[in-house]
Amino acid sequence: MFSETRYAMNGDVRVAYRTSREGERDIVFVSNPFTNCEVFTELPSIQGWLEAMTSLGRFIFFDHPGTGVSDPAPPTLELWADSIAAVLDDLGSGEAVLIGMNGTFASSAVFAATYPSRTTALVVLDGYADPLVERTERSTPEELAAAATAMWGTGELAHLGNPDMPWNEEIRSTWARHERLAASPATFARMRSLLDEMDVRALLPTVRVPTLVLHHSDDPFIPPTLGKDIADRIPGAKYVELPGRNVFHFVEPWRASFQAIAEFLTGEQTAVAEDRVLATVLFTDIVDSTRRAAEVGDRDWHALLDAHDAVVRAQLGRFRGREVNTSGDGFLAVFDGPQRAIRCAVAIRDAVQALGLQVRAGLHTGECEVRGDDIG
Repeated sequence: MFSETRYAMNGDVRVAYRTSREGERDIVFVSNPFTNCEVFTELPSIQGWLEAMTSLGRFIFFDHPGTGVSDPAPPTLELWADSIAAVLDDLGSGEAVLIGMNGTFASSAVFAATYPSRTTALVVLDGYADPLVERTERSTPEELAAAATAMWGTGELAHLGNPDMPWNEEIRSTWARHERLAASPATFARMRSLLDEMDVRALLPTVRVPTLVLHHSDDPFIPPTLGKDIADRIPGAKYVELPGRNVFHFVEPWRASFQAIAEFLTGEQTAVAEDRVLATVLFTDIVDSTRRAAEVGDRDWHALLDAHDAVVRAQLGRFRGREVNTSGDGFLAVFDGPQRAIRCAVAIRDAVQALGLQVRAGLHTGECEVRGDDIG
């Protein structure tokens, strides 16, 4: 879906970026400055969002200088804004939609104000324009920074900031790896310090491009008042508040945010696929069930099936699996991670042996489409 990593020159600094295929418009995702574009697309819960965004145009994302696989460089707001221009220049792109999130909204705003002819539109996702140090209440900026830096590289920050996102040990370890490949703890602390000091409020009245500000209603870290403040300061900006607690808009559940972006850019409501989640699916059935049913007779077979079903359901409960449906002597269940699913399959195999039965089991881990209580 995406190109190999390429490099654009921002002065003498190489900026790593990747793109999807060409589309109706160019869309630059100015993500937070803690990414690694080599592995960003592998993060759980974002494949559906990435696929949806590429339906709107050529989707472009990059690593801010000093992080990921871009060149090391002291972080500045101007360097970050110029990196957007460098990537567009390298692609030969005259203009693009900018999607800025959280603290990197500031560099998106600087670019939009400086290059209005190159900014088709500006989309803001749970952004803020005033420095975090001005809205810290219970802890000092130094205490907050120290706590966040101590968690960096564990994946727990992603969970803390996105409590509505599906979460299990496998997802945590993938986020943890991405964090470690994006920035060292010292780099994270340095970048966070810059984000906490940015103040672009005075600049916002000079942003003269179509602007959509999206904000989750219950974001505990970047409250909606900050999104409303951005919309109030940018002439003609549209503010939309969405239900949810996540800081990120590219993880589950992302559909409401995407639909608002799509309608803003295209002028039309866009349908998206049913909910897709990362899950492990387990299917079991009894070996030689037809022969065994003929041997024991209908009444005893139904009693044996009832005992089998009770055993399977007991193990599903033990390993936190969710029964999706049954068909004859087969069970379909879903788990939030492969390790528990494997242990459950082994436990079912061992437990039904006491009934004189053998079962076979199959497992699949990947994105599943959720249709009510069913999956597809």
